[in-house]
Amino acid sequence: MALTAIIGATLLLTGYVWGGTAVWLWAALAYFLISRYASQTAAAVQQGFVTGEQLLQAQKLAALGELAAGLAHEINNPLAIIRQEAEYAQFVLKKSTIGDSPELLEVRDSLREIITQVDRSREITQNLLNFARKREPVLQQVEINRLIEDMVRLVEKEARNKNIHLQRHYDPDLPVVTSDPPLLRQVILNLLNNASYAIGADGEITVATRTLPNREILITVADTGPGIAPEVLPKIFDPFFTTKPQGKGTGLGLAICHGIIQKLGGRISSTSEPGRGATFAVTLPLSAQSQEQPA
Repeated sequence: MALTAIIGATLLLTGYVWGGTAVWLWAALAYFLISRYASQTAAAVQQGFVTGEQLLQAQKLAALGELAAGLAHEINNPLAIIRQEAEYAQFVLKKSTIGDSPELLEVRDSLREIITQVDRSREITQNLLNFARKREPVLQQVEINRLIEDMVRLVEKEARNKNIHLQRHYDPDLPVVTSDPPLLRQVILNLLNNASYAIGADGEITVATRTLPNREILITVADTGPGIAPEVLPKIFDPFFTTKPQGKGTGLGLAICHGIIQKLGGRISSTSEPGRGATFAVTLPLSAQSQEQPA
């Protein structure tokens, strides 16, 4: 841009020195063409950078998916044995006539905690399998506003208990979309739950839909939480990356959402300013069949 400005100033100055309306107009036209060419070149470079980032993300997801599937299967077997043995120990203690000594109560509490943590570990491995599973979308006609409203009502009761209000801004003229309803529900529910968690209490979640001019629709989920730090924002769709405290999240939710939306031929992104909440935007084609998926 600095080079363009220098060239433009030189051309305009040349026209001024040479004099004459025609020369000045030719100099102005040259400046306009050079500026336009520079802008188009910068946009092309930026688009290439974005495409490269998307390709890198897809490669990471594919490689991690294969690793996750094998790992999850291997872990599930010993987890099942641990849970079975803990349940058997609970059964033996329940039938025991030893009594309820403080030590015995501690053992029972420990067994309950073992079963709880095993169940949580099984949930994590199930998420890994869901992340790795290559399920092809089952395309149907979908009324996006109705699908989103079902998910909003699902989380609204719990949100009200935390004084979190959900605002709706649905486009009444939104066209019917050909997509996979269960996969879309999973994405919307995850975004709503993340927004509620980010706020904690006393806030607002705004869900909106609108039609884009290029035969796409836009879904946005915005919250009034603390926002996402700039250094964290580029990593939020990476598998196993989470800002939640240890034990509160697996870091797979947004990665799975990213993979689902890509399967459906769409895009998902996030914008945020620290202290001013975050907004997640999902762009979907009117027909997922019309989108050519990358290998």
